[in-house]
Amino acid sequence: MKYDINKWMRVALVMAVAAVSFSCSNEFTQGGSPVELVATNIQDLQVIDLAGDPPGQEDCQRPIGAVQLLAHVKNPLAGQNQQFNAVRVTRYRVSYVRNDGGTLVPAPFVRSMDLLLEPGGAGQALESFQVFQSGAMFQQPFAALFAGDGRDPETGRRFVTLDVIMDFFGETLAGSNVAARTRFTLDFCVSCGGCAPKE
Repeated sequence: MKYDINKWMRVALVMAVAAVSFSCSNEFTQGGSPVELVATNIQDLQVIDLAGDPPGQEDCQRPIGAVQLLAHVKNPLAGQNQQFNAVRVTRYRVSYVRNDGGTLVPAPFVRSMDLLLEPGGAGQALESFQVFQSGAMFQQPFAALFAGDGRDPETGRRFVTLDVIMDFFGETLAGSNVAARTRFTLDFCVSCGGCAPKE
């Protein structure tokens, strides 16, 4: 019996050490790059009327906003060659979170891209990017707004409010993984008077 207890104690100790090693390794992988990828956004559009583009509503034609990506060197040294700290951004993932009490969201998706950012440079503004897949506006949670009195059956509200989360992924030319996140908050409605810019 004593042998069994010692055996299990050794197994538990090995598992604890492995867990700590894994978490340290995972943390190193995420934070070990000498360069930080930073994503910020300027949001132009807040309310989107799914019923169309009423005459005179030019705001429905404008893009949601723009995303600014830049590569920031964490500990720059004077005279150090930064050539291999350039970041190649290769893809972005779009996902969604409801912040109005509802649970239904569009399916997430990933898009490829190819963008090279110079370390410490001014960055690059993205004004053309996809935040919804084709046909998403005819699926849940938006489809429910077209039925009945234009209310979301989950919340009873006339608006579906969600965050569009954009995660960008890439690596330095030296091979270190980098990632950055930004998000837009959008309100969707049907026949609510057109689209409106962010205040």
